[in-house]
Amino acid sequence: MDELKRLYIKLCQEKGSDPQEAVLKELQRGKESSGKGRLDLSTHNLSVESCQVLGLLLQNDVTSSHVALSDCMLSEAGLKHILQGLRNNAVVKYLDLKGNNLRGDGAEALGKLLRHNTSIISLTLEWNNLGMWEDGFSLLCDGLGCNQTLQRLDLRNNQINHKGAEELSTALKQNLTLRELDLRWNNIGLLGGRALLDCLQSNKAIMKMELSGNNIPSDILKAIEQAIDHNLDRQTVKMETASRRQILTKEVQNLKQEKNKQFLDLMGTIDKQREEMSRTTRLHMTDAALALSQQKVQDLGAILTQTKRDGSNMRELHVKELMKEKEESGMREAKLRQELGAANEKVLLYRSKADELEKRCKMQQEQLFDLKQELTNTSADLKLRAVQAEERLESEKRRFRQSQDEASVLRQKEVEHMTRHMEDNEKVMQERMQRLEATKLGLEEVR
Repeated sequence: MDELKRLYIKLCQEKGSDPQEAVLKELQRGKESSGKGRLDLSTHNLSVESCQVLGLLLQNDVTSSHVALSDCMLSEAGLKHILQGLRNNAVVKYLDLKGNNLRGDGAEALGKLLRHNTSIISLTLEWNNLGMWEDGFSLLCDGLGCNQTLQRLDLRNNQINHKGAEELSTALKQNLTLRELDLRWNNIGLLGGRALLDCLQSNKAIMKMELSGNNIPSDILKAIEQAIDHNLDRQTVKMETASRRQILTKEVQNLKQEKNKQFLDLMGTIDKQREEMSRTTRLHMTDAALALSQQKVQDLGAILTQTKRDGSNMRELHVKELMKEKEESGMREAKLRQELGAANEKVLLYRSKADELEKRCKMQQEQLFDLKQELTNTSADLKLRAVQAEERLESEKRRFRQSQDEASVLRQKEVEHMTRHMEDNEKVMQERMQRLEATKLGLEEVR
């Protein structure tokens, strides 16, 4: 707890908030008390900042298996911080949140806790208002359905109605680890009682369910009690079967040990007999090998004598062959020296030829470099000429286009002039025609 207190002060400093005196006292009391593993902050009014620090503290705490936060009147934000820290905590097994007036957001946070936490086996939620918030309570039940570690759940005095009981029933059909469920003093009623009875048809893990003060008819209560009794009987049979299985397993293991011991004793006796038989066999084989070795010694003695004679003869023969080889090697050495002198002369000749070839190669390389330089200059000159030719060609093209444009403009002007001239002539002709028509009409009138 001393380490927990130091960590609490450090986290408060990092968050820029003052450590709460009540929390420090409880941490100090936990350090001085003989009982370890319990963090009891019940009846203390915890601020949101303290709840945030406690959430971080519980996230890394490996000492507290009991966390009591009853009658603290936690705010929704503070509760979220604490439950967030408990999500990945693998040490806390008992969590008490009695009398905190939890609401919809709190129920949702509890659902997330139950979905992710794998260590809490007992959760006390007595004297809260979880049943009043249907959506939040539904999320809590979803988390309960996914949970595989919780064994005891206390939901007394939470104003749970028949819809909440139906949500619980759906969750209990999926949850196979919960053993005790306390629902006393709620508003479950007939429909809720039927839903709970229906879930007990598939859930065989519930051993205790308290339903007093819920306005559930006696026949349904009796049916639920019978279902619970069946579960208890089933659990008793399972425990007896497991006990008998353990006893039988131990007896089988004892028999196996005895049989193994007997087998080992038998194998030891057989090994001893085999050792005696092998020693006797080895003794006979040793006698035979000794006689054979003596015969071999005699044969080897005769062979050694003959080998000595052959060795002396071979030594004389080797001396003669060695002298002959020395003479032949002297002759070969003289011949090799002559060949070496001739080879040295050839090497000198080849070296002079190689020097001459190197000189020729250098001259050719110089000529090649000059040719490359000349080729580069020629290429540059040709490129320059090509660029100039292209520029002249472009200028001629521009001049040609300009002349074409001027000719087209001039032609357009001539066409417009001719058009105007034709229009003027047409007007003159029309006027003449009109005058002729008028003259004609005048003549006709005179006649």
